Amino acid sequence: MTDAASQPETIHIPVVEEQVEGLPPGFGDGLAGKVAFLIAVAFSLFQLYVAAYGAIPSPIVRAMHVGFLLLLGFALVANLTIRSMAGKAFYWLCGIAGFATGLYHWIFYVDLIRRSGFLTTQDLVVGVLLIVLVFEATRRLMGLPLAIVAFLFLLYCFVGNHLPAPFIHRGYDFAQIVDTFAFGVEGIYGTPVYVSAAYIFIFVVFAAFLERAGMIALFNDFALGLVGSWRGGPAQVCVLSSALMGTISGSGVANVVASGQFTIPLMKRFGFRSAFAGAVEATSSMGGQIMPPVMGAVAFIMAETLNISYAEVVKAAIIPAALYFGACFWQVHLEAGKAGLAGMDKASLPNPWAAVRQHWPLVLPLCALIYLLFAGYTPIFAGTMGLALTIVLILGTPLAALIGPLAFRIVFWIALGLAAASFMKYGVNLLVFVIAALLVACLLFKGGRETVQICIDSLAEGAKNALPVGIACAIVGVVIGTLTLTGIASTFVGWIISIGENNLFLSLVLTMLTCLVLGMGIPTIPNYIITSSLAGPALLALGVPLLVSHMFVFYFGIMADLTPPVALAAFAAAPMAKESAMKIGVQATKLAIAGYVVPFMAVYTPALMLQDPGPIAAAYGYPVEVTYIVAKACMGILLWGAAAVGFLFARIAWWERLLAFAAGILLVAAVPLTDEIGWALAILWIGWHWWRTRQTAAVA
Repeated sequence: MTDAASQPETIHIPVVEEQVEGLPPGFGDGLAGKVAFLIAVAFSLFQLYVAAYGAIPSPIVRAMHVGFLLLLGFALVANLTIRSMAGKAFYWLCGIAGFATGLYHWIFYVDLIRRSGFLTTQDLVVGVLLIVLVFEATRRLMGLPLAIVAFLFLLYCFVGNHLPAPFIHRGYDFAQIVDTFAFGVEGIYGTPVYVSAAYIFIFVVFAAFLERAGMIALFNDFALGLVGSWRGGPAQVCVLSSALMGTISGSGVANVVASGQFTIPLMKRFGFRSAFAGAVEATSSMGGQIMPPVMGAVAFIMAETLNISYAEVVKAAIIPAALYFGACFWQVHLEAGKAGLAGMDKASLPNPWAAVRQHWPLVLPLCALIYLLFAGYTPIFAGTMGLALTIVLILGTPLAALIGPLAFRIVFWIALGLAAASFMKYGVNLLVFVIAALLVACLLFKGGRETVQICIDSLAEGAKNALPVGIACAIVGVVIGTLTLTGIASTFVGWIISIGENNLFLSLVLTMLTCLVLGMGIPTIPNYIITSSLAGPALLALGVPLLVSHMFVFYFGIMADLTPPVALAAFAAAPMAKESAMKIGVQATKLAIAGYVVPFMAVYTPALMLQDPGPIAAAYGYPVEVTYIVAKACMGILLWGAAAVGFLFARIAWWERLLAFAAGILLVAAVPLTDEIGWALAILWIGWHWWRTRQTAAVA
C-alpha cells in the first residue's frame, strides 16, 4: 500500500479518533494511562482467544467480559474525567472490584452451579456489588437516563407486590432477585452480554483494525472521486462515505462526531444551509446501523434472540438500507438544485478507481467476511477470520516492501494469502502460526516494529470502542430479568393485542411512539431489547412476521436519535454546524423519510424485507412482487423528497407539494385501489410539473 502523500494533490478527510460515549479520546497520562492501555489490550486478547478456540464455558466468558468492561471502564473514567486523587483512587478500586466479580464466577464456577438458587452470604455480597457497579458504570459511560430506566425496572421487582392490578406481582425475596440479576442467564449475564462477548466485540475490533489500516481513507477517497462532482457533491460524499463506513463499523453518534468535523464545514463552504449540512451528516451516520453486511450491534442481538442466522437479518435489511440512503441522495440532489449548487471541481478530486487500486488489499478481509457470513458460518467465526486476515495484511505490508522485484512481491503475497486461507482446511492453529511468524519477522526491523505497534494500538482502541455497547448490554439485562421474573411483559402484550384486534395500524403507531420516547433517553441497543421484548410478541400475535416486527422496532430505535425534541445525532452535529439542534433534527427527519415509512410498508407487504410472499407473488411470482413494491417505495420517496424540499425540476408551490405528498401516501398505503390512484396522480403530477417548467423556461 503506497503512501497517500505520493499521489497527486487530492482532498482527504482526516482520520479523527472517535470519542467514545462519556469519555474523551485516549487512555490517560502517565503510569495510569499505560496500565489502562494494557488492560484494553489484554481485554481484546482474551476475547480473541475465546473467539478462536471457545475453550472456556459461556457463563465464565460472560462474567469475565463484564469484569473487563468494568475494569477498563472505571479505569478510563478515573484517568480521563476525574480530577481529584481520591476520586481517581475510588474509581480504580471500583474497576478492580468489578473485575474481581468476573474472577469470582470463574474460580467458583462449579460451586455456583451446584448451589444454584441457594446463594451463600458471600455470593450475595458479590452479586450486590456487581449490580451496583454495573449501574454506576452505566451512569458514567452511558448517562443518567438509561440508569434511571433500568433502576425503575429493578425497583418494580421489590415493590410490585404492593401495586394495584394489573401491575401487581406475587413478590420476591432479596436473594431471589440477586440470584436472577447477578448469577442467572436472564439478568446481567443474559443474551445481550453473550452477544456482546461472542459477536459484537470481535466486529468492533475488526473495524478498529480496518480503520488503522487505511480503510477510512479508501472509503473517503472513493466517495470523493465517485460522487464529489455530482450536484451537491460535498453532501453526496458525506452520504456515500457514511454508507460505506456502515459496512464495517455500524456506529452512529460517534460517526457524526468523527467525520462531521470535516464534512459539515465542507458542505457549508459549498453553499448548503447549516441545518441541512448537519442533518445530512446525522442522517447518513445513523444509517450505518442498518447498512449490511455488519450493520449495528442490534443486528447480532436480533439474530441470537430470534434464533436465526445473521445472514437472514442482513437479507431483510438490504432493500430498506438501499431505500434509506437513496432517499438521502435524492434529497441532497434536490436541495442542491433548489439552491443552485453545482458539484466540486472534478480536477481536484481523487480518482475513485485509483484509490481502489492503491488500497485494494484492504477490501479482501471485508470480502472474506461477507462470504463467510452468507456461506452459513457463524458471525463469531466470520468476524474472527476477517480480523485475522486483516492482521495478516497489516503485518505483511512492511515485509513485502522489503522485497525488491515486483514479481517476488507478487509471489510473497500469493504465498501469504494461500497460507492464511488454509485455515478453512487445517483450522485456526495454522492461521495463528502465520500471524506469529509475521510478528517475529516484523520485530526484526524498525518499520516492522512500527507496524506491530499499530496492531497493538488497534487492539486497545477496539476494546475502548466496545465499552458503551458492552455496558449497555449489561445494564439492559436488568430490564430483561425484571420482565422474565415478574411477567409484566404479558400485561403490555395483552394491552397491545386488545388494541390491534380492531386496528393494527394504531398498534404500530403506539409501538413506534414507544421506541421514539424510549430513544429520547437510552441508546439503540437497550431501546430495541426493551421494546422488542414488550411489543414483539404482541405484533406476532397480530399476524406480523417475527423478523419484520423486530426490524420495525430496530428502525424506530435508530430514528429516535434523529427525531426532535431529543435527537442525539442532531445534538452531536450542532456544534460543528453552528446551528440549533432542533433545526438540524427537523431537517434530519425529512432526510430520513424512508426510515419512518419503510417499516410500516414492510408490515403490510413483508416482501419489502424479502420475507413472506403476498397476493402479487401468488399471481405473478415472488420477484415480480418484490420489484413492484420496491418501485412503489422509490416513487413514494421521489414524491416525498420533492414535497419536503419544495423542488423537482424547478421550485414548486405549496399546493403542488401537498399533491406530491398525497400521491406518495396513496402509493404506500396497502388498501385496494390506492395503488392505481397513486400511480396515476404521481405520473400526472410529474408530467404537469415538467411541462410547466419547460413553459416557464421558454418564456424566460
